[in-house]
Formats: sequence, structure tokens, C-alpha cells
Amino acid sequence: MTPRGSEPVIALATSSNVPRLTGDDRLLVRALASAGVCAKPAIWNDCRENWHRYAAVVIRSCWDYHLRYGEFLTWLLRLETTGVRVLNSPALVRWNAEKTYLRELAARGVATVPTRWVERDDLISLDAILHARDWDRVVVKPAISASAHETWRASSASARAAEPRFRLMVANGEVLVQPFLDVVQADGEWSLLFYGGVYSHSVLKRPRPGDFRVQREHGGTSEAHAPSREMIAAALGVLTAAEGGRGATLYARVDGCVIEREFVLMELELIEPDLYLRSNADAPDMLAAALLDVLQT
Repeated sequence: MTPRGSEPVIALATSSNVPRLTGDDRLLVRALASAGVCAKPAIWNDCRENWHRYAAVVIRSCWDYHLRYGEFLTWLLRLETTGVRVLNSPALVRWNAEKTYLRELAARGVATVPTRWVERDDLISLDAILHARDWDRVVVKPAISASAHETWRASSASARAAEPRFRLMVANGEVLVQPFLDVVQADGEWSLLFYGGVYSHSVLKRPRPGDFRVQREHGGTSEAHAPSREMIAAALGVLTAAEGGRGATLYARVDGCVIEREFVLMELELIEPDLYLRSNADAPDMLAAALLDVLQT
């Protein structure tokens, strides 16, 4: 820990492919420096790193965690059991790391995308799922994934040809099959940003023509956009349901779309999301202030 009276040092945990942090996180570094807090990048799986020298470890661009999932969970547990403060809390991170959290939120009344959950080694075919649910087009994704990794489309016409790919996914873990949402291509996907549980701003993300993925690495775009009060209230309801018993969030990104005037949750990002600090001039200072509030408790 930082000695009393010295400048606190925060670790922004990142991955080896972004060792100097993202542009967004560098905005946070500057905002923290203005508040008298030093923030440094630290590669999460660097065995040489001494995590105890930091006042807190903020998980940021650990974008390879889903590829090294067991190692990531072991790292998180080691920090937790040795008294290193981690934000968001390890309990929230573990819960959010598998998309099965959507099932729990749906059971608690949160509007989510209809999902057919396929357990590991389940023998049901993709074609049978589409037939049973009367879905013509679907999106298939693993329960442990980030940045649309191994996320793909299928249709009633292509399901049988895609069966080998589907079988391989199911052999490796739980899989989600969801109806394809035309609204994402037509109107975009919303990301509502919260720092310290307080709404900050939103962006509207759109896929490139011909695609359905809104992430930048897949050609997607984003722009600042103002949501309705009802959307903000719905997103706050998602946070309330998620935080119960797991600790408050330092940051959260609530992703969803509007279907028949209702905000429908697609993903709740509590581990390493793009926080779109660059999209709002006040956002870096707001996140820095939320972090300072946490450090003082």
C-alpha cells in the first residue's frame, strides 16, 4: 500500500497488447493526476508485478481475459485473498464474466433478449433450436466472450451447414442462441455509461454495412447521443439488480436497444468495457471523482 502522506498510486490493469493503455484510459490518467492521484498501467498477467504497492487496482483493458479465463480468475482471487483492493469488486467481476448473469437478471424482471441456453455437450442441434423457437435468423455466442469473439449469425437456411461449428462451441462450454435483432442494424445499439452509480452519458453504436457487430474492431462506429429518461431509468434498474450483495460499481456500461418503446438489455459490461470517455468532456473527471470517493471509504 501507499505510505501515509505520499501520493496514492493506482494500477490500471491492462493486457500485453495495450501496455501503455488505451486513449480513453490516458484521459483518466490525466484526470486523476489533476486530482493528485498517480495512475499507472500494469499488465494483469505480468508475474513480476507487485500489486500490493497500489492503493487500488482498477480493471480496465484486460481484453484477453476471456482467452485466458482460468488464469484471469486465479489472478483475481489472488489479489482478493491477499488484501489488494480491486475495482470493480471481484464478486461483480466473477458474476459478470459469464453471460449467464443475463439469465439471473431476466429472472429478476429485467427485459433481456430472448435466449436459448445450450449447456456444454448438449446434443440439441442448431436447426432444432430455430425450429422450436420459430426463429428464422439467430446470433450464436459463447457464454464467456468479449468484443464479439466467436459471435456469428445463422439462419434456418444455413443452420445445418453451421452445425459442425455449433457442435465445437457446445463442446467447449455453454452457448447462447438469440434471435437476430434487426433493430441493431436499423437504429443502432445504445451504451449508457455510469460512474459511481451515477449516469454520465451515452453513445449510439452502429455496425458497418452488411455486418451486425457494433465493436470498433469489426468496423462499427459510435457517436454521442442522448437517451430518453425512461432508458436511463431502465439502465439504473439493471445496475440495482446487478449490484445487490456484490458491491457498488465504480463503472458500468449498460448496452441495449429499444424494442417497441422498451429498453432491452443486451449486455451489462462491468469488467473491461470501452467507457467512451472521449465522447463527453466531463466524463474523465466524473470517473476520477467516483474513484476518489471509493478510495476514501
